[in-house]
Amino acid sequence: MNALNAFEGASRYVLDAELAKIVNISMALEMPLLLKGEPGTGKTMLAHAIAENLQMPLIVLNVKSSMKLVDALYQYDTLTRLNDSRFGDTARDVSSIEDYIKMGKIGRAFTADSRCVLLIDEIDKADTDFQDDMLDVLDQMEFDIIEIDKTVKAQHRPVIIITSNAKKDLSDPFLGRCNFHHIAFPAPAFMRQIIQVHFPDIDRKLMDQAVQTFYALRELDTIEKRPATRELINWIRALQADPDFKLKDLKNGAVPYLGVLFKKSQDFTRAARETQRRRLF
Repeated sequence: MNALNAFEGASRYVLDAELAKIVNISMALEMPLLLKGEPGTGKTMLAHAIAENLQMPLIVLNVKSSMKLVDALYQYDTLTRLNDSRFGDTARDVSSIEDYIKMGKIGRAFTADSRCVLLIDEIDKADTDFQDDMLDVLDQMEFDIIEIDKTVKAQHRPVIIITSNAKKDLSDPFLGRCNFHHIAFPAPAFMRQIIQVHFPDIDRKLMDQAVQTFYALRELDTIEKRPATRELINWIRALQADPDFKLKDLKNGAVPYLGVLFKKSQDFTRAARETQRRRLF
């Protein structure tokens, strides 16, 4: 397999040429790929698509603001060991600390029997120390388990995808050690390609009117959380599932199922008010 031409998209992921290039060059250079973009642009789904296309296992590390790096590497289950030593009804040797070491998500990626895709999702939630220390580990492809004085070395270098919603800046050292790609929100023409993948038999008039309505709603100035691609897909499902839905109503400015598109009360209220107050088109 040519490393520069390895990933070509997946069954339900529409891939643009520039993104395909940066994915494949990142794999060839064995560098993490940092993806930025607003929620719903397909950053997380890209890792799933790579795993599907290249037939690799996918390991997902969902970063939390309170997370410590060691939690992503391994956990030492002291509580279970204490209970086992007190009650003695276990087949494990309580004197063997290693029996109570459980790999975290990065640890699992390092110890996997075959190369895998490691998705580190929403890295911007973590503090700067977590970010920089994590990339030290990923650069060296090893980490130490202090409790048993053991170094875990990666059996295979994983394909590393890191996502950020750009809620806060990442450190310069972190940025310097990654390749980068910004996934812009799809333009209407590209969105139609995405819809076609999810709805191969969709009526063309319904698709065109749904896309036109969707982008008009996204452009409302008063909206805080704009609907993303997944909301559009679910909204089209809702329209198709409703036997009473008529395309002419949508053309005339009636927008059913706003609750599928808008998940915040204030956005729902504002969108409903705006669609009643003026025609969008």
